[in-house]
This record gives sequence, structure tokens and C-alpha cells, in this order.
Amino acid sequence: MKKVTAALAVLLTGVLALTACSGGSSGGKVLRLWHYETADSAMGVAWNEAIKQFEAAHPDITVQFEEKSFEQLQKTAPMILNSNDAPDVMEYNKGNATAGLLAKKGLLTDLTSAVHKYGWDTELPASVAATGQYDARGVMGSGSWYGIPNYGEYVMLFYDKGLFTRNNIPIPHTFDDLIRAMDAFTAKGITPLADAGAEYMAQQYLYQLALSKADRNWVNAYQRYTGKVDFHDPAWTYAVNTFADWVHKGYIAASSAGLKAEDAGTAFEQQKYPMMLSGSWWYGRIEKEVHFDWDTMLFPGTTLYPGSSGNLWVIPRKSKNAALAEEFINLTMQKTVQNALGNNGGIPVAADPAAITDPKSRELIQNFDTISGSDGLAYYPDWPAAGFYDTLVAETQKLITGSATPGQVQSDLQKAYDSSIPTS
Repeated sequence: MKKVTAALAVLLTGVLALTACSGGSSGGKVLRLWHYETADSAMGVAWNEAIKQFEAAHPDITVQFEEKSFEQLQKTAPMILNSNDAPDVMEYNKGNATAGLLAKKGLLTDLTSAVHKYGWDTELPASVAATGQYDARGVMGSGSWYGIPNYGEYVMLFYDKGLFTRNNIPIPHTFDDLIRAMDAFTAKGITPLADAGAEYMAQQYLYQLALSKADRNWVNAYQRYTGKVDFHDPAWTYAVNTFADWVHKGYIAASSAGLKAEDAGTAFEQQKYPMMLSGSWWYGRIEKEVHFDWDTMLFPGTTLYPGSSGNLWVIPRKSKNAALAEEFINLTMQKTVQNALGNNGGIPVAADPAAITDPKSRELIQNFDTISGSDGLAYYPDWPAAGFYDTLVAETQKLITGSATPGQVQSDLQKAYDSSIPTS
């Protein structure tokens, strides 16, 4: 613990030093922007296009962009945004434990008037828009707008068509087909599913299994506290037992407990696993980096999927150029920027469908539209409260290593969840 605390102190010091050196906006001549998308990602390409358009429209203003890591902002945002070094506009994670927490603390600008001014709410499906709205408790889905989502994401099953073909295994279309395929791969000594127990991937397998036995009321109770949550209910019981059984049967490698998402993703790209359940954020990268025949499918046997809007644009309460920040956000909702997002492996919410030229990208976007249009986005398992991500990592690792029974994991999840529900 002391090592972690010391490391965090060093990180915070470095962040403060960086922001202090960057300086604030002076006379409206600088718009300070933070986000954590790499330059060659779909979002990075699109946001760069928005920066170019903003500067072309405002020759007297420079957009001062600083790239921050996801983890950096996750750990330091409350402190940074409560200082005079806050940027004018930034990308931030959505959900109760992140944007909701900042909104509750009064660190974000209420964007409700800007939403009506620019008409952003008319462009967003309800399940996407929900991630930008938070009530007085910081709970997602109602209340004022504190963030603007302008792309989507969802979890899907990536698969290596060549590995299926070479092993004479049919590509699955139903859940029973999936089980038969995984049995066939394990019989040949091939672990079917890439997984990563040390980060988000394992908990998304667990959540997807629970969702296959759930409905919208179950999701709302879990994510938005609209009803009692019981981790010993049929959906969670099925999920923890099935996940443990998949490890026992060799569908998921016991050695994956300590792996990170990057490890699993690159192993899939190296054709070490025929399938990987993960998010659309991998899509553009896989499309650029692999040279074998691959495709994706929605997880079979369910109508609910982990997924949501993408991350949010937020304007810190201490932004020195809030009106210009709103204008920049609006640019990211325009067709040219949204089309750039869609043509680089992202999922735009306001693109011109005819402008998306890549067939796989069109399919990716169409699947998202199908899910969001049928109210099938179930958000992510760690969203309900601060710290629950780490709990889910620890508990899914126990299922992978066998260091706890499924029932013990359910009880641990219940205790952590109940103790973290916001009350005011």
C-alpha cells in the first residue's frame, strides 16, 4: 500500500507540474483541450479534424492539446479540476463512479442550456444520451447534462475465420453453436477465448453472461438503483457458475488471471486464440494491424450487451473559455468529423451513412444502431459506484484461479455493491 501511495504521489506531482507549465488561456487566445485518444485511433483522427476546423474558424485562437492517459485522469481528475489548472474542455469517462462523481462534487459545468441551444439531445438515442445526464446524487440517466457523448461503443465477439476453417469448426450463430465450437477447439488443445483477468475483459465476460439471463429492469436496478440488486439472483448465479465452468473446461485459460487487456488483444492478433469478447475500441486497431481473415458478431443468445455511449466531453467548472468549449464540442457533432470517426473504425452517432465507405465499418455501425435502437445497451459492470471496478477485477480473478467458490464471489460482490450505493 505504501508503494502504491508513493507512486500515486509522484503521479499527482507530475500532473500538477505539467498543467502548471502549460499555463491558462489568456484573453480567449488559447483553448486548452485534454483527451486520451491516440493520434491514429478513430477518435484521435476525428478530434484532430475538429481542432483543425475550430482553428480555421478562429484564426486568433490556438487549441492547446495535451494528451492524458485514461488512468491518469481516472486517478487525478477530482484534484486537478478543483484547481486553477483545469482545462477548458476534456474527455472523461462516463458513469456514476466517474462523471457522476465529478458532477456531484460540483466540478463540472451544467451543459443543459448548451444542449438545447445546439440541439445535441435530438441527435442522441436515449440509451446513449443517458450517460451524459446525472442527478444530485451523481446517478446516471436523469437530471442535468454534465457531459456530451458523440460516439458509441459496445462489446462483441471478435473471431478468427481462418482458425475456424483450418480446424474444420463451423462459425457459431447461436449460443449452443458457441459451446460446440469451444468444445471442438479445446479437444484440439486450443483455448477458445482470449481473456484478461487483471483488467476489464474478464468482468465483461461475467457481465455478458449475466445479461443473457436479464432484462432492462434488472439493468436499471443494477446501474441506476431503481430496485433491489441481489447477486444471488438467477442472472448472477448463472454468470458466476458458467464463468467458473468455462475456466474448468478450458474455454478460458487459468493463466489469464494476471493478464491485461493489451496482452489478450495482441494474443488474438497473433492468432493464439480464435475468439475474443471485447469492445469496439479494438475494432479500428485490429483492422489496421492484422492480416488474416477476421470478423465480429454480437454475442449469441441475448438482447442485452455491455456498451454505451463513448466517453464524454465535459467542461470543468473552472474552465476559462466555456462558450468556446461548447463550440468545440458542437464541431465534434458535425458530419465531417463524425464521418471521419466512422471511416476510421469508430462508431459515430451523427454521421452520414452514405459517407461510410468501408463495409466492415458500416456493419459495425449498423450493429450499434440495432442495439441502441432496441434499448440493448446495458452499460458496463463497474459503473454503479466508485471502486467497484477493482472489486470486479479481484472477484473474477478468484473465479479464474479457483481461490473462491462462485457463491463466495457472489457474497463478496453483494457486500461491496451494497456499501457503495450513494445515498445523497
